Amino acid sequence: MIALAGGLLAALGILAGALLAAAPFGLVAAEPGLSLWILFPLLTIAGWFLLVVSDLDPLRGTATRFVATPLLALALLAAVGLVLAGAGLVAVHGVAATMSLCYVLVVGGVLGATGTAAYSRKAGPPPTF
Repeated sequence: MIALAGGLLAALGILAGALLAAAPFGLVAAEPGLSLWILFPLLTIAGWFLLVVSDLDPLRGTATRFVATPLLALALLAAVGLVLAGAGLVAVHGVAATMSLCYVLVVGGVLGATGTAAYSRKAGPPPTF
């Protein structure tokens, strides 16, 4: 039950980040409110925490990879959006529209890169020459 709640909270947090990233391009009908800005990192971290607590073997890093991989992909998409908007290839709506893209890039990039790097290498014996 805790894993289900954690997965739902993490998915809602990632959805909040995706809505923040899609809003400058007019893909969302309304401007994102303050609640999305606050709930994006809070729900993601709370969901990740519940997933880690409910994992039978937290040292495997399955829960961390489950949350960190979409966050890293979302941060990369925000970076692409910033580059395309900066080059004038896509139109952004609003004067401060790129602020939400920067926010998603920083928050998603830090959480996603940290989570994926935490379990990227396996501990093993040092190489012998």
